[in-house]
Amino acid sequence: MRKSIRLYITGSIQGIFFRQYIKDQADKNKINGYVRSLEDGRVEVFIEGIVDNVNAMVQTCKASPPHAKVRNVEEKQAPFQGFKEFKILSI
Repeated sequence: MRKSIRLYITGSIQGIFFRQYIKDQADKNKINGYVRSLEDGRVEVFIEGIVDNVNAMVQTCKASPPHAKVRNVEEKQAPFQGFKEFKILSI
């Protein structure tokens, strides 16, 4: 079964390769979708894939990687989009 979710992440996460970290983890977890910085300072992550992999990726996003401090992760259900890979997008 597949699952899609959109995350909005806040914290000290800009300018420290946070988006690259998320992409690397998505590739490792066989997740498709995207990550991008938003103008308000949050990072948006859209992830889709097998339910267990998506759940693992959500937990990865909630944990602070080195040099970052995740303060909050807002989760919103999202319709499956059928992405073929995971990309870092620009604003």
